Amino acid sequence: MASFPGGKHGPLDAYRHTLASAVVSYTLGLRAVELVTLVMESETKTSSTMDRHNNRIGATLGSQAKSFAEIQPAVLALVQQGAVGATNPNQITWLPPSEWREGLLW
Repeated sequence: MASFPGGKHGPLDAYRHTLASAVVSYTLGLRAVELVTLVMESETKTSSTMDRHNNRIGATLGSQAKSFAEIQPAVLALVQQGAVGATNPNQITWLPPSEWREGLLW
């Protein structure tokens, strides 16, 4: 498990969404991630915008992975290069630290 701060809305939340989406995409395909994201993420919440962004990155990573073992290290590297409010479609993003909620997963 990665040791990032921001269990909700921060880097740890971004890591979790990206990794989960990569695994689902690797095992079930891109469409499965799209459907889960559609059901789980609101169109109006700022945190859901972040989650949808990171889910897309994870889904792409998982669909292109050559092996399951390469997924977690790739996600870890992407999160380490992420930023608050990143708009680059290939960069992991999260909310400002004032929005983070520690210890919460959902």
